[in-house]
Amino acid sequence: MKKKKDSIGGIVYSTEHGKMCPACSRPVSKCICRRKKDIPKADGIVRVGRQTKGRKGKGVTLISGVPLDHEAIKNLGKELKKKCGTGGTVKDGIIEIQGDHRDLLILELEKKGWTVKRSGG
Repeated sequence: MKKKKDSIGGIVYSTEHGKMCPACSRPVSKCICRRKKDIPKADGIVRVGRQTKGRKGKGVTLISGVPLDHEAIKNLGKELKKKCGTGGTVKDGIIEIQGDHRDLLILELEKKGWTVKRSGG
């Protein structure tokens, strides 16, 4: 079994397990320290807004404050993109959906039982 070490001395890759977490020295799939960091601190309100800044005039719908861990947010983003019939991404716990789909997304998120507010204009 080959192991690579970083400059501090912790294992970062193992041929047996793949990538290793440098903080807890476990495989990334079984990491316990990242799961604690992945859940964003939220006030219980999911905010849905629209933004065009830095996108050459193209608008995106932003969903923030979702009280889920990173994997669950990715799955929710995938589900919402499919519902809207468009593309998007998940960055730093914020779901970005291409286009202005605020009304549809607010209804879908309220169906899931969250308190949803329209943010921005």
